[in-house]
Amino acid sequence: MTETITAADSSQEGTGVAPESAHFANAETVEISARETEAGRRAYELDRAHVFHSWSAQATLQPMTVLRAEGSYVWDGEGRKLLDFSSQLVNTNIGHQHPKVVAAIQEQAGKLCTIAPQHVNDARSEAARLVAELAPGDLNRVFFTNGGADAVEHAIRMARLHTGRKKVFAAYRSYHGGTHLAVNVTGDPRRVPNDFGDSGVVHFMPAYPYRSYFGSTTEAEETERALRHLEDMIVLEGPQNIAALILESVPGTAGIYVPPAGYLEGVRELTRKYGIVYIADEVMAGFGRTGKWFAIEHFGVVPDLITFAKGVNSGYVPLGGVVISEAIYQTFAERAYPGGLTYSGHPLACAAAVATIEAMREEGIVEHAAWLGENVIGPGLREIAQRHPSVGEVRGLGAFWAIELVKNRETREPMAAYGGSSPEMNELVAALKAAGMLPFANFNRIHVVPPLNTSEADVRRGLEIIDKALEITDRYVA
Repeated sequence: MTETITAADSSQEGTGVAPESAHFANAETVEISARETEAGRRAYELDRAHVFHSWSAQATLQPMTVLRAEGSYVWDGEGRKLLDFSSQLVNTNIGHQHPKVVAAIQEQAGKLCTIAPQHVNDARSEAARLVAELAPGDLNRVFFTNGGADAVEHAIRMARLHTGRKKVFAAYRSYHGGTHLAVNVTGDPRRVPNDFGDSGVVHFMPAYPYRSYFGSTTEAEETERALRHLEDMIVLEGPQNIAALILESVPGTAGIYVPPAGYLEGVRELTRKYGIVYIADEVMAGFGRTGKWFAIEHFGVVPDLITFAKGVNSGYVPLGGVVISEAIYQTFAERAYPGGLTYSGHPLACAAAVATIEAMREEGIVEHAAWLGENVIGPGLREIAQRHPSVGEVRGLGAFWAIELVKNRETREPMAAYGGSSPEMNELVAALKAAGMLPFANFNRIHVVPPLNTSEADVRRGLEIIDKALEITDRYVA
């Protein structure tokens, strides 16, 4: 179930045959004109004059201009072609400019661009049916939002109203969004400047075998000790006060650390025992990223609420949502739910979701992601770990992997401190870009998160680029 491999592990997966039906765009035919390059320079000037960027110090920022994107590639402001191993913010699961999704948006725009959410529109109805069909158990109702953060906000609101309680449990080393409550639920350093201690959030230590907070030496120990810690926290905080517990089924930005066997099952049992609503955050891990439609499926767990966004339509038009269990739906069957958004279930966004889900099914994209993880990415990263002493661990599922870089394998000293970067990591990222890759880097990690329909050849090329670039971090190993 769990693909967590230490650097010393040299086991290999079987080869097998890749699914043949996935759509792979022909990026070789794209040419960037001088006019496009000049337009990109103008766009950069306007950006620096007028755009306020997220998570950034504004005056020192030098953002990359993107002129075009196709399949698994983007072209920067100088017309250079880069293999997108980031899927942007791990959201372009179906790749860039997928023709079926683009056509669906165009068709919907010609018919109905927008309509208020109190009215029925066929795109929203069909998108809700498809999402509910994919969700586990009795999660059959969908509340649409504009993205993942407000999905988290509304899921917590539902849980609080359903239980009549206030507190929310969330893990450290997590990310749940940038709006006020979502960023307070988040367990990474971006929370700290926004946390005034009044959000009702209680953070606990997650199960994270590589950097265990419990002194564990095996996955079984980690599961047992992390669950004991969680139950102790619940008892000490007062279960009668706790509305919800939210967990990323497989944490994404925080490190793609796959929960050890039995952990999520144990969390589910604790939430049932104490009457706590279990929210599975699938914003990043959902819609095929781990090789299953929802990452929670790897663990056989059915939560009370699922939050989603990103991969539901690869961000072609902003969309997120909450999938709701029957029990929580019944709370609002005769009682008005006090929440909503002007663009809830926006027709263009929902049409894109319908086209995305249908294309992913028709082209076997989820199956392709699972195959890539088992036969290409996993074995490739294990080989890389053997060759490079700066690799402490590689881990992941499907097309959702992390390379944890360290200065010392024994002490596991990270290549960059938690919450920041380092000259070593900056040098590595620059080398990856110079070699033709757009990477996803966070703290001391490089994440391997290409679009799910990236071809085997392109994935292998990306791994070769990483393999070569890691010679840089090897120089800093003590």
